[in-house]
Amino acid sequence: MIKFAYSILYVSDVKKTAEFYSKTFGFEVRFIAPGDEYAELSTGTTTLSFAALPLAKSNLRDGFQESSLQSKPFGMELGFTTVDVPALVEKALSNGATLLEEPKEKPWGQVVAYVRDLEGFLIEICTPMD
Repeated sequence: MIKFAYSILYVSDVKKTAEFYSKTFGFEVRFIAPGDEYAELSTGTTTLSFAALPLAKSNLRDGFQESSLQSKPFGMELGFTTVDVPALVEKALSNGATLLEEPKEKPWGQVVAYVRDLEGFLIEICTPMD
């Protein structure tokens, strides 16, 4: 059986990014490697991980596109559900996130907002779909 185990974001500051996600979304920091090159957060069924840019570059000899607040977000997002989207958006902003789209109710009834984290990764904050 194949299981979706984790996502790794390549970031300039592993510890600061892990702290942002822990403080904003309440995820437990499970592990930070010596030298702050890698961290893992427990999110429930999957793991959200962060790798320092130099570590990521050592794994990919042809490099990769770095996330940056000065560029448009990548064509992907992290999605987190909550029953109170406006409150979680405000918490994210108070912890350093950048607002892209205010909470809006979609035609199918879901409330959705978009922020970017400290490194520029796109985050969707939304109500659960029942």
